[in-house]
Amino acid sequence: MEEAGADFGFPGEQLGLPKEGPNSIARPGRRLGALAVDWALCVLIAYGLITHGYGPATSNWALGIFFVLSVLTVGTVGSTPGKRLFGLRVVALETGTVSPGRALLRTVLLCLAIPALIWDRDGRGLHDRLAKTVEVRI
Repeated sequence: MEEAGADFGFPGEQLGLPKEGPNSIARPGRRLGALAVDWALCVLIAYGLITHGYGPATSNWALGIFFVLSVLTVGTVGSTPGKRLFGLRVVALETGTVSPGRALLRTVLLCLAIPALIWDRDGRGLHDRLAKTVEVRI
């Protein structure tokens, strides 16, 4: 039987990544789970330490905390607490490690939300493509 269309291979194949296991492309479920953990942590910090329960300001502070958390942790150790919990890390395609500048660009685009919602066939968001990074399993 003949298949219609072109065979693009598995996600990450064009990037030289394995199909499964360590260093394979992170799946959407794990990525969303890690994001949920990171966001919950940032909301908790904003609510408890900064706004003291004042609801309207909590989400704005949480976004600022998320920004700082992401830039610092991805730019140094390659993963946020949520990513670590879900067994993920961010790597640069050329070097393997994410520089602070690349982490800053990636996080700015991630906080804008729209670039993160536009995915390619490898499951990389536009924020990862522009920063030349990829989120992989540990």
